[in-house]
Amino acid sequence: MAALDDALALSQTWDVPHASAVVVTAEGTAAASAGDQDRVYRLASVTKLLSAYAALVAVEEGALALDQPAGPPGATVAHLLAHTAGYDFSTSTLRAEPGERRLYSNTGFEVLADLLESETGIGFDAYAHEAVFAPLGMTSTTIGGSAAAGGASSCTDLARFAAELQRPRLLDPATLAAATGVAFPGLRGVLPGFGLQRENDWGLGPEIRGTKSPHWTGAHNSPGTFGHFGQSGTFLWVDPRAGAALVALTDRPFGEWAAEAWPPFSDAVLGALAAR
Repeated sequence: MAALDDALALSQTWDVPHASAVVVTAEGTAAASAGDQDRVYRLASVTKLLSAYAALVAVEEGALALDQPAGPPGATVAHLLAHTAGYDFSTSTLRAEPGERRLYSNTGFEVLADLLESETGIGFDAYAHEAVFAPLGMTSTTIGGSAAAGGASSCTDLARFAAELQRPRLLDPATLAAATGVAFPGLRGVLPGFGLQRENDWGLGPEIRGTKSPHWTGAHNSPGTFGHFGQSGTFLWVDPRAGAALVALTDRPFGEWAAEAWPPFSDAVLGALAAR
């Protein structure tokens, strides 16, 4: 375990005000951690993982359906979750037909949140709390005013969520498997911060590692790795091949520092996991 502790300690050398990190095994155990595990950080787009999970619970409860029309004509709930509804990043302007391109969009998640609220009569933050956060014991987590980027959480809470992403209790495992596989495969698109990707793979909420290069995960992360990073300087990935998840939270906005620091950090963690 010393090697894993040493790998996580790299996060404490970053030029950031604060950093917290945790590795969670497929058994749901926090195998190693660094930094204040209870400090609450803004999540930015890591929020989308939480919002997507709440939406998938709503699908299983029958409040939503993946093939339900949502957003622009021809689009569905699945299109919104997979960034293929055609919306611009932050406006309702349509830049493509549904399913035609992978256009990363905050708007799609806001439209999804509005739809869930109208179908359930429950505010999206309250629904996420009831459906996901409370059952998992995530006491410091909120969605805030934006289902796309308004969340806040701690490593303690996200370790619980990372365990759920590996051994789901709130979703049927088949639902999670479908959500973490590639939805609408073969689509080109821009991965924010990393440029155009020939195959910009995405699931129903999580980003899929695939063959993207450059990328914010490590060179040794498997193609099946799924997760998300946030512009607030945060990320969460799950690598099924490694049998583990990694959460890293900071309070320095994403930039060149993160693009340089995160991949070798992930590779160090993966190396330590492989050597156990």
